[in-house]
Amino acid sequence: MTDPYQPAPGVELTHPEWSRSATIYQINTRQFTAEGTLAAAAGELPRLRDLGVTIVWLMPINPIGEVNRKGTLGSPYAVRDYLAVNPELGTLEDLKSFVAQAHSLGLFVILDWVANHTAWDNHLVTDHPEWYARDWKGEFTPTPWWDWDDIIDLDYERPEVRRYMTEAMAYWVREADVDGYRCDVAGMVPTDFWENVRRELDAIKPVFMLAEWEARDLHVRAFDMTYAWSWNDTMHHIAQGKADVESLYVYYAWNAKAYPRDIMRMMFVSNHDKNAWDGTEYEMFGDAVQAAIVLSVIGEGMPLLYNGQEAGNDKRLEFFEKDPIVWREHPMAEFYRSLFALKHATSCLWNAAWGARMVNVRNSASKQVLSFVRADAASRVFCVLNLSPTEQKVTFGPGPHLGRWREHFTGAALSVGDETALTVEPWGYRVFVG
Repeated sequence: MTDPYQPAPGVELTHPEWSRSATIYQINTRQFTAEGTLAAAAGELPRLRDLGVTIVWLMPINPIGEVNRKGTLGSPYAVRDYLAVNPELGTLEDLKSFVAQAHSLGLFVILDWVANHTAWDNHLVTDHPEWYARDWKGEFTPTPWWDWDDIIDLDYERPEVRRYMTEAMAYWVREADVDGYRCDVAGMVPTDFWENVRRELDAIKPVFMLAEWEARDLHVRAFDMTYAWSWNDTMHHIAQGKADVESLYVYYAWNAKAYPRDIMRMMFVSNHDKNAWDGTEYEMFGDAVQAAIVLSVIGEGMPLLYNGQEAGNDKRLEFFEKDPIVWREHPMAEFYRSLFALKHATSCLWNAAWGARMVNVRNSASKQVLSFVRADAASRVFCVLNLSPTEQKVTFGPGPHLGRWREHFTGAALSVGDETALTVEPWGYRVFVG
């Protein structure tokens, strides 16, 4: 009999080895290039590799429903056929070529998967109408409480739905050699479904699974990574002057104690939802945007780069229409490149249990300045972030920050002792490497 007093593992799955120091990049294929195709997007893969990207996340590649379509082109999340490629993006061969080119560059590709609902004109509606959820009138129903009237929900109480969806996901791993999935509104689909999906996909090859949700139990047997929505919300409130640094302690305390150790949270200042509906990272974070990006990379978690951020994209991309990114040389590209290179090269910054925990370093301006150390046997990083609109001069209490450091961005040396004071400009940041 299993000893009931022995702690059970918080994570029972095995993360793919290549996710150890990974970063992730989201491609909104429709807007990523002027052509809006997979073939055109493939031409940008060497540039993404040179930015320090590891995982390329493609928004849904399936055909889009026409019934109750929103806008001219519709939402990629209204799937008409789970086993086909949207002809607006290209062909199955184009997808295979995209994945093969990515693999040749040392990149990995995950597809966006929409399991919760389908388009009204998905063939399953006529082939298997009994597979769908119904409202109080007995009719097909969009997801309750939302304005997603271009889709209707599936019923996961039916084993046939689970089998079909699992086999559809396995198809793309086998046929196109994709490396996993980002799963849309994952918490609206039963966790035991995802746990079985993970088992079946891992039997084909090791996969990486990202849940668009924020829940501890998804990490045990299903997902490598979940969204850090609450981190993003808190950082936004700080940037808008509605909260201070101590409000971040809620997120980091929960991350340290309520979540298993060997997990990943996706850190982001933008994504397709935020950009389209709430605003660009410049609208959301203003002068705090660079500090927020630094924390997303140097703190625990895997940083996301949404397409166009490296070009300083300052417009909300249309969601239901063609609205290509205006590409340009921009300092933000080198900013991300520098941070991603540091993450890859510095083991204490790696993901999940490969990396080190954040240790809070108390300072004399705790409501304005966040300071912490991540350290392991081979490396250490000391990060100081002024998350306020005024200059701060801080001293630090006891902690693992004492010693000699080199500032990552400037190369300046700093020796930190008991009496050391550091002045940081408004929304400024210092990343010291030991």
